[in-house]
Amino acid sequence: MFLGVSIIADRFMASIEVITSQEKEITIKKPNGETTTTTIRIWNETVSNLTLMALGSSAPEILLSLIEVCGHGFMAGDLGPSTIVGSAAFNMFIIIAICVYVIPDGETRKIKHLRVFFVTAAWSIFAYIWLYMILAVFSPGVVQVWEGLLTLFFFPLCVILAWIADRRLLFYKYMHKKYRTDKHRGIIIESEGDHPKGIEMDGKMMNSHFLDGNLVTVEGKEVDESRKEMIRILKDLKQKHPEKDLDQLVEMANYYALSHQQKSRAFYRIQATRMMTGAGNILKKHAAEQAKRTTSLHEVRPEEPEEFISKIYFDPCSYQCLENCGAVLLTVVRKGGDMSKTIYVDYKTEDGSANAGADYEFTEGTVVLKSGETQKEFSVGIIDDDIFEEDEHFFVRLSNLRVVESEEPPELSNSPYPKAMLASPCVATVTILDDDHAGIFTFECDIIHVSESIGVMEVKVLRTSGARGTVIVPFRTVEGTAKGGGEDFEDTYGELEFKNDETVKTVHIKVIDDEEYEKTKNFFIELMSPRMVDMSLQKALLLTQEVAERKMTVEEEEAKRIAEMGKPILGEHPKLEVIIEESYEFKSTVDKLIRKTNLALVVGTHSWRDQFMEAITVSAAGDEDEDESGEERLPSCFDYVMHFLTVFWKVLFACVPPTEYCNGWACFIVSILIIGMLTAVIGDLASHFGCTIGLKDSVTAVVFVAFGTSVPDTFASKAAAVQDMYADASITNVTGSNAVNVFLGIGLAWSVAAIYWASQGQEFQVSAGTLAFSVTLFTIFAFICISVLLYRRRPHLGGELGGPRGCKVATTLLFVSLWLLYILFATLEAYCYIKGF
Repeated sequence: MFLGVSIIADRFMASIEVITSQEKEITIKKPNGETTTTTIRIWNETVSNLTLMALGSSAPEILLSLIEVCGHGFMAGDLGPSTIVGSAAFNMFIIIAICVYVIPDGETRKIKHLRVFFVTAAWSIFAYIWLYMILAVFSPGVVQVWEGLLTLFFFPLCVILAWIADRRLLFYKYMHKKYRTDKHRGIIIESEGDHPKGIEMDGKMMNSHFLDGNLVTVEGKEVDESRKEMIRILKDLKQKHPEKDLDQLVEMANYYALSHQQKSRAFYRIQATRMMTGAGNILKKHAAEQAKRTTSLHEVRPEEPEEFISKIYFDPCSYQCLENCGAVLLTVVRKGGDMSKTIYVDYKTEDGSANAGADYEFTEGTVVLKSGETQKEFSVGIIDDDIFEEDEHFFVRLSNLRVVESEEPPELSNSPYPKAMLASPCVATVTILDDDHAGIFTFECDIIHVSESIGVMEVKVLRTSGARGTVIVPFRTVEGTAKGGGEDFEDTYGELEFKNDETVKTVHIKVIDDEEYEKTKNFFIELMSPRMVDMSLQKALLLTQEVAERKMTVEEEEAKRIAEMGKPILGEHPKLEVIIEESYEFKSTVDKLIRKTNLALVVGTHSWRDQFMEAITVSAAGDEDEDESGEERLPSCFDYVMHFLTVFWKVLFACVPPTEYCNGWACFIVSILIIGMLTAVIGDLASHFGCTIGLKDSVTAVVFVAFGTSVPDTFASKAAAVQDMYADASITNVTGSNAVNVFLGIGLAWSVAAIYWASQGQEFQVSAGTLAFSVTLFTIFAFICISVLLYRRRPHLGGELGGPRGCKVATTLLFVSLWLLYILFATLEAYCYIKGF
């Protein structure tokens, strides 16, 4: 029965994980005024841990208490309340003892959200003090309506105070604040006053953070941190596995991020239950399924469809020639289709800025691509002159395509599906470069955007309006917001040598790929004054300073004017701004990874088919740290045994609605109803078991029922202690759960019973003896336990969990001894060997 409750609780916790993983879009305003849209969790982590997560973890105990009262004519029983107290003792002493011990030697785990721990720990002790006051102080032996309702009201009050502590609202605003700069990230961290050296507070910001002197929202910083972490993972994996392609790296990064990210209490509970029942390691199963899906997508990816139509076009579509070249050759190509056909296509020149007859020869004709021919050339004549002029261009257009089967006169095809067609580009541009000038040197534009992943960028320097002589053009890079010296780009400088009739040169600059998520930095490339190399002696003398100072003859002045006109000069764009931006592919990869690392996608189910397949499949359990690829192992003998012991429950509870329906709420409601029915049966079985072996209900509850309901939590907390960087998931959740058990489990049951008896004009009678004694005993031991945990935060011990081996073993033995003493004294009091209250 306990295995059955564990498995349906697994479905219940999966629905809670899906519900609390719901996201919403927010718009974040950057310091420079730009806005960006991103997604954040709707549920606050602390609120979800104390409400739905605690309810899921403690549902059997809470429902057992409620069902016992309602099923026994609204009379108080020993099983429900004693199970809650016994479960709290097991959680506080045994689970924390195991968590302290399982940390590897030399390692420690600290509580990160210490304020939340203080709140939940205080409420967990207060809850049992309050229980004692109800039973033995305010109205001994009687629970009044206001006592029950106030107990229930403490639950939302506890959640609100924990949320305030987490968000650091109200009185935290008025506390003295100090700021210090984080050496690694340049963030100004806020701390409150002077903290005692023995206890280190968490460094969480209040409601905002300062980044480079600007105010950044908490949500914005959290999103930015998750992106930085994902980028760091990708970089590390790329360095470790340079032979892997991007898809493989993405899958490895996804598994690594899922394994190492901070997980919720629900996830650890689900993972522990599934590994215990032979359902396997859900992270490894998810990684294996993703790899199979990726492989199958690659395998079934359709090949490029065969092209049945021949496409005719210019390749290339742009040509440049000097005006003294005589003629320019243009190429028409055929691609695809039936190469045995003969194709005819007409061509004709059209004026642009160049005029037929003055700059080029008007040309028209037909290109014939015979069977098997894939390209054909034709020429257009260029007319040379001695007049200095700008570069000019004209066009050549293809038209009137025909296809014939053999060497017969061409006819237009009447088939509804053409065998050939004109494709883009079917118009070619021919630029005629003037060769009567040394040239004007310029970049193609003023500004260019490049991705940081480009590696080596190529920038063209054009020589227009002439290409006569050899010209040297110096160039250099100039820093802007992007820094040279290998930080953002490599400094580059030198000279470009344009030979006679050479019109294009390329500058190569290496851009450094920092793999940043968002980047906008700029630098400049400058061209400096060009100079002639093979200038004639007479022309050089005419351009010297000495000749300019003396009076020249008319012939010399005309010669100088012509020489000046022919000098190389810089054109319209002598300075190019290069803007380095983030890699779109890298950015989309990071975004995709962040979306895929939602644990709700791992634990959730999409259909009943998935649930039944999972129910009948045996998978291997294993630790996430075994390897980083996420490969599954073969199931062990233990996995098979546990699977066959639980397969009935797995198949039965596969009928619960999948978590994808109604955002998890359908699964949530059905699961809690089933848990209620199973706990009712467990309550009766526990009573019969106690009668069979001669144990009282209070002892059965404290020892056996509390142990059975807490086993999944034990494995979950153990996994959380080992895998998490902090101790919150294994300690804070225990204290929070203990408080919720009393406020919901006892508060709800006793409120219902008290209201019922008040409506009957009677009082709700509760025997104070055994329960009050157990509560008092637990409260004293819990105070000792929490004091020891706080003492362990001192620097020489390092943290609540782990630490030096001697200290670790001593703490574990102390906590186990406290639990054994609790069981011993509670049992002796139940059998009247010790006097109770």
